[in-house]
Amino acid sequence: MFLRLLLESFLRQRRRRLLAGLAILLGATAITTMLALGTSIGDKINHELNSNYGANIIVYPKADTLDVEVAGVAVKPATSGSYLREADLPKLKNIFWRNNIVGISPELPLTLTANGVQIPATGLWFHHTIQSGSDSFTTGAPAVHPWWKLTGIWPDDTAQMQAVAGTNLAQRLALHPGDQIQLDHTSLHITGIVSTGDETDNQLLIPLALAQQLNNTPGAVRRVYLSALTKPEDAFARRNPASLSPKDHDRWYCSPYANSIAFQVDEAIPAAHAEQIRRVAQSEGQILSRISGLMWLVTITSLVAASFAVSSAMATALLERRREIGLMRSLGATQTTIAALFFLETSILAIVTGTIGFGFGSLIAGRIAVQIFGSQIPFNFVLLPVVLALSLLVAIAGSTPSVRLALRLDPAATLRGDA
Repeated sequence: MFLRLLLESFLRQRRRRLLAGLAILLGATAITTMLALGTSIGDKINHELNSNYGANIIVYPKADTLDVEVAGVAVKPATSGSYLREADLPKLKNIFWRNNIVGISPELPLTLTANGVQIPATGLWFHHTIQSGSDSFTTGAPAVHPWWKLTGIWPDDTAQMQAVAGTNLAQRLALHPGDQIQLDHTSLHITGIVSTGDETDNQLLIPLALAQQLNNTPGAVRRVYLSALTKPEDAFARRNPASLSPKDHDRWYCSPYANSIAFQVDEAIPAAHAEQIRRVAQSEGQILSRISGLMWLVTITSLVAASFAVSSAMATALLERRREIGLMRSLGATQTTIAALFFLETSILAIVTGTIGFGFGSLIAGRIAVQIFGSQIPFNFVLLPVVLALSLLVAIAGSTPSVRLALRLDPAATLRGDA
């Protein structure tokens, strides 16, 4: 009899069930879309932010951090001309968060003389391949500074006499792609003109190996910029790892904070000191936090709206079925039986529409990912139980006020038409 009553409820009140189901369907669709985007495109969002902000970690010789005082006056350390070893850079791809390092750009600044005029220059990797065990990784300045605008082509890292001129330097010396610039003992072929929007516009960019040769510092690197996928900084990220308990230290170490990645770089290259570029890291963290907050706001709003819609539909259904409820009570149905009937109806509706909403939400999330990030995200069936659980929560929360009202109805008054 209970199952028959359940079936009759769906057959006789299709319009009310359709409205309640539609509310749950829309809520489940919005929930799935936000969860799918939040769990699948976090790295893509981070990649997009890196396209605007570039490097978020800088590495330089640890000797540069020494504080030297003479008669109480801070002076520049004698080791300020120290260098890192280029041969140590592959160790960066051996740290715990090695896969989060998406760009490495070592630099060696120097001064060149052309026609009696001193020109600032920087040695860089352009398209350099790092070999770490059986894995290879191609990176360089263009990967770490993707906003640089180049007219022409980048120099070949294996070519010795090629260079790119910053836009201001090119204007001052009337340089164009294909020109030659004469140095004291050699000449460089200009392969392109680059616009960066910073002091690099006044420099000559040359392959790192050539800079090491001209500077008479073989294998030397002055600083290294890293572009890493990181977790937004919070209060825990800023804590001193030396003050943490072993459990908290493991949590901090195994979280992709900029600080923890920099800490692991220090471990991999003992002669180096790495630190986050705080302005960049904080900006990325603020944007990611706001995007995450917006997603949660949309999700919670969808849940609340769906709950109110279900509550309204169930209240209307109750008014139409009050005589039926009164009859069941008069025939001996307990309050538990009536509540179970209502909640089971709603639960079945939530599971069916929640599953459909999961499919629609996954399709919408995939479409958004293609439109914004140019890549598809697959169906994440791990989210299905979460979506169904939230759909059940919404349905039960929306039904509870109506069920409580139904249980308070007086059977005699209801059958007489007084209620």
